[in-house]
Amino acid sequence: MSPAIRWPRSAASTAAVALLWLALLAWARPLMLPDEGRYVGVAWEMMRSGDWLTPTLNGLPYFHKPPLFYWITAASMSLFGVGELPARAAPLLGAWAGAMAVFLFLRRWWGTSAAQLALAVLLAQPLFYIGGQFANLDMLVAGCITVTILLLAHAALAYERQESFRWPLAAGYAAAAVGVLAKGLIGFVLPALVVGAWLLVRRRWRTVVALVSPAGAAVFLAITAPWFVAMQSRFAGFLDYFFVVQHFRRFAAGGFNNVQPLWFYPAVVVALTLPWLPWLRPQLDRARLSDPLRGDVRWLMVLWFVLVVAFFSIPASKLVGYVLPAVAPLAVLLADGVESWRQRDARTGRLWRVSAALTVAFSTGVIGFLATHTGHSDKPLGLALRHLRTGDEPVYMLGNYYFDLPVYAGLREPAYVVLNWSDPAIQQRDNWRKELADAAAFAPAADARRLIDPEALSPSLCASPVSWWVGPSDAGAQFPLLGNASADASVVASANHTNVWRLDRSQAIVSGALTCPGIPSNGSAPTS
Repeated sequence: MSPAIRWPRSAASTAAVALLWLALLAWARPLMLPDEGRYVGVAWEMMRSGDWLTPTLNGLPYFHKPPLFYWITAASMSLFGVGELPARAAPLLGAWAGAMAVFLFLRRWWGTSAAQLALAVLLAQPLFYIGGQFANLDMLVAGCITVTILLLAHAALAYERQESFRWPLAAGYAAAAVGVLAKGLIGFVLPALVVGAWLLVRRRWRTVVALVSPAGAAVFLAITAPWFVAMQSRFAGFLDYFFVVQHFRRFAAGGFNNVQPLWFYPAVVVALTLPWLPWLRPQLDRARLSDPLRGDVRWLMVLWFVLVVAFFSIPASKLVGYVLPAVAPLAVLLADGVESWRQRDARTGRLWRVSAALTVAFSTGVIGFLATHTGHSDKPLGLALRHLRTGDEPVYMLGNYYFDLPVYAGLREPAYVVLNWSDPAIQQRDNWRKELADAAAFAPAADARRLIDPEALSPSLCASPVSWWVGPSDAGAQFPLLGNASADASVVASANHTNVWRLDRSQAIVSGALTCPGIPSNGSAPTS
């Protein structure tokens, strides 16, 4: 038993404790906009439509990302119901898989005590803990990348020690394939970059050759190819859009959101790891890299961390979650530093618990703040719509797409999104408007009509006696049908400067503005 922390004796019990810790607060806050609402919304559409092959956003084919997140999330919500915890199953599984891969890898090559300590340090990292409870693709692919790198590294070390390595090597290729289905090419590009650099730095030329596996490539293609082939057969231009536009252009070109300077990720990592940084001091001793017992793994962790941070620093577009694949190697280096301190001075070595307490307090504080400050969620509006709306009454979203509203409202049909869709500026900015416009290009004409121009509202509203509108609280200035938004009785819910209106065609303000064939207007006789 490690003197540093008391973990269960068996790997299965350790895995259960780790999963429980990661999921402990995943239910505590509503889905955040835009990312959580977007990706869980796509999974919701997959679940309620029954089409588990084509991801859709508001009923339109959505090919920004591959389907694994949606499959996991839709399956979780099908089994456990629609809620925040089931909706976060994919990042939780990604974090848990990555954490257990670190534990099992280090237990084999460094021993149980080092593995337990590294697992504890990793689970205490704010980036890792909060990322594991954030419903987007970043932690899922980070977990896949972590599993892939460690399986390939395990295969390499086993080969160099003349041990069996074929099965972990095949599993590494399979994990890379799962990573591609999680978020695309980085699922195998980053592991290949990290493991390749590690082997080249160590001059292990024979190991490089040994890891090139035709059988592994066959496993990789068997997992990845079917979905891509199916989508290209259904939608001409899919492969160009998915790989060229969403991968290569997004990485190499400008014009995308979230532009940040080159130093963004180093600054983020330093800020969120600050209480742990003193434990890195032993790693400054370059002789540790030549240690015959641990040097190989230390080289792997250093290169892994540096290359991932450098890789994601190149594109102009940056989000905090992109750097999640660098957290696991950093945690291993921190734990290794803690263990070195413990060996020199047991009393000082125990102070790592202070670092853990500070970062755990920070993580739980952030989650608590987000649970009580819900300005980035439309949950109250969605729940109001769920309870008040009946049947298939249409929903109109005015000048915005409220990503989480279909999930919380339980919408069975796509909404009408009202905007000037002919505006050429839509294609010039990387935002929700361009996402929906791009998706409409892959959709049949009937589905694309869900994107509606303001002038087409009148004939659309004539099709249903009752409709529901969601938009800014001042939308009455642009849409006279809504009347005085602050006083009109048709406002049924309001939150975060957004209203939900119920419009009945029999209301005077509505009937006076519409001319519907066969429907009386302002008390007049029906028209023929």
